[in-house]
Amino acid sequence: MYMERSKMKIVVLDGYAANPGDLSWEPMQKLGLLTVYDRTAPGELLQRAGDADMLLTNKVVLTAEIIGQLPKLKYIGVLATGYNVVDIKAARAQGIAVTNIPAYSTDSVAQLTFAHILNITHRVGHYALQNRQGRWSSNPDFVYWDTPLIELSGKTLGIVGLGSIGMKVATLGRDFGMDVFAMTSKNSSDLPAGIQKTTFEGLLAVSDVLSLHCPLTADTHHLIDAKALSAMKSGAILINTGRGPLVDEQAVADALTSGQLQAYGADVMAQEPPQADNPLLRCEHAYLTPHIAWATFEARERLMKIATDNVAAFMKGEPVNVVN
Repeated sequence: MYMERSKMKIVVLDGYAANPGDLSWEPMQKLGLLTVYDRTAPGELLQRAGDADMLLTNKVVLTAEIIGQLPKLKYIGVLATGYNVVDIKAARAQGIAVTNIPAYSTDSVAQLTFAHILNITHRVGHYALQNRQGRWSSNPDFVYWDTPLIELSGKTLGIVGLGSIGMKVATLGRDFGMDVFAMTSKNSSDLPAGIQKTTFEGLLAVSDVLSLHCPLTADTHHLIDAKALSAMKSGAILINTGRGPLVDEQAVADALTSGQLQAYGADVMAQEPPQADNPLLRCEHAYLTPHIAWATFEARERLMKIATDNVAAFMKGEPVNVVN
């Protein structure tokens, strides 16, 4: 059924992360009565969402209990690809559509994945900082290095999950001359040339660089634990731009301390922001970025457009990107 736009109350619960002010909510405003909150604390949620027809959330959690107290609600739009912040079963039982934003950040996440790999193998930030402090200017030779410098060509890149991001990372790895192996549900015959399918155990055994791009599920929670880390090549590099809980963070910290892992590059943590006593924050060879892979201007611009298109399509009675 077509919904009369002028009467639709649309509430964005945490809009600041996607749009801190460099993009416009105007296209969304044209679809209904729009209220945008930068952030919403749990105690503010019911008051702000109580009379909304449509809610948009990025990280504000909508549990079955909360959803059950929102009888007017017809639509939940997740401002991200992952939608684990919404109890989709409860939403479906209440007749509420839930949509997400698929594939908007593929290029940006793949780019940051390799930013971590390249930082670890060539330590650009480390040398830039030393040279600002005068190291090169006072050096007796024209060149110096005090970290291992690693060429990627000929190394093995292992990828867990060959969705759009995993496939993009695989392509970039091949362009760097890496041998690419993957753990994937896809058939070997459906994989592009240069990507070899293997088991998880096989992936651990062969990977010089292991990159995680699988969804977070009960089966993949702590996929990389102490046992998996001990099965990896000594001195391998682990990259996580997927989800924080894919790894056991204490086990990763222990592997970095022992030298079993050469380095860990991650854009995600099990808890965000992380606790100040998280062991990875104290590890010299843990390189952590604050969940910024998706946050390029271009990716957020796509996100905002798709979010608006999702709302408009639902109002027309032709919903798209529905996950429940």
